[in-house]
Amino acid sequence: MAKARDYKKEYRKFQSSRKMKRYRAQLNKYNRDKGTYGNGDGKDASHKGGKIVGFEDSSVNKGRAEKSRLKGSRRRKRRK
Repeated sequence: MAKARDYKKEYRKFQSSRKMKRYRAQLNKYNRDKGTYGNGDGKDASHKGGKIVGFEDSSVNKGRAEKSRLKGSRRRKRRK
């Protein structure tokens, strides 16, 4: 029997790594420098190919990084 995964623990470990802290700090600094941090416009610093290239809607920006949301994903479908 396979051991159940603790996704909360995995997420916490991943987000607390030095690499991810540095990455988030870089994006937040970019937003602050442009004067858009916390103004409620719904825009995020866009990160394409590992570089900051401008601003776009946060839902689009965050959704693109999630490979399991793409059509044809092998992720298990929920039953209704």
